[in-house]
Amino acid sequence: MTHRLTELFPGEERGFWEKLSIMQQELSEIRLRAGQPIALRIKGQEYFVDKKGEVTNSVTDARCISQNEVQSILLHNCDYSPYAYEEEIRQGFLTVPGGHRIGMVGQAVTDGQGMVHTLKNISALHIRIAHEIPGAADGILPYVYRDGRVQNILIISPPGCGKTTLLRDLIRQISDGNSYGAGRTVGVVDERGEIGACHMGMAQHQLGIRTDVLDACPKGMGLMMLIRSMAPEVIAVDEIGGQEDLQAVGYGATCGISVLATIHGSGMEDLQAKELWQELHRCFDVFVVLAKQQGVPGFIIQVEEKKDAQITGRSIYINRLLRDGALL
Repeated sequence: MTHRLTELFPGEERGFWEKLSIMQQELSEIRLRAGQPIALRIKGQEYFVDKKGEVTNSVTDARCISQNEVQSILLHNCDYSPYAYEEEIRQGFLTVPGGHRIGMVGQAVTDGQGMVHTLKNISALHIRIAHEIPGAADGILPYVYRDGRVQNILIISPPGCGKTTLLRDLIRQISDGNSYGAGRTVGVVDERGEIGACHMGMAQHQLGIRTDVLDACPKGMGLMMLIRSMAPEVIAVDEIGGQEDLQAVGYGATCGISVLATIHGSGMEDLQAKELWQELHRCFDVFVVLAKQQGVPGFIIQVEEKKDAQITGRSIYINRLLRDGALL
């Protein structure tokens, strides 16, 4: 779903942000820090916004934003009912219509056990502009299907290289069906809300007609719930990291359910050095490595497939998910 950038701001502020909405497809983030210049990230480069709403390279010409303005923007995106979004604020981020994600910092309020109860006096917002890239997974589809089934796929990359974008489109294509296979029922456990970007329980990104999303639920628990309640043929999770995640993934695999997942890492050597490697090697059939090229994210640089319990380089290639630095 596409929402105009101006909808993220209160009505009286929308005129100021109107010029930026024109370049929404090129814009990846807006940083609003109380008392500091408004900063943007466009095509991987930092820019600022001047007092007329124009993009500038000059920090001295940049408009600074006040803490009252920061809090007003947050209230607007909470529908002026912050208590209704208490759980999201406690976790430090808010997902809004269109799939955009607003991270926040301020003063943490803790309970007697040292757990964060909520945040108050919000001093900075990090608005990550959501982008969908239909076709991002086209390059790996030949490796997804073997002998009529979806293989267990693990996508590996450092932060900010496009692994969630790739996973999202892979889910969509497997769910809808494609030239390599008929549509499958897919269950997504979206613990951090980054795959479907659900707002009020509804996915804001296109994940396919046969996809069921369990939002804001721990992966281990969520996978068990989906397997028992929704009978998926494929399950998908983002950023597996611990033994509990792998146990749940392994349980799904032993039930004959295909698994799609991502993990942080710089490549196969890095993955093989992790303590979880033996379990990862057992659970997954295909390993896809993403990286940046000349500072631009979204390049598939390596695909490794497991054959007879050995990992072999089936293909090494580059597939741009970005064109001329701008999101497709």
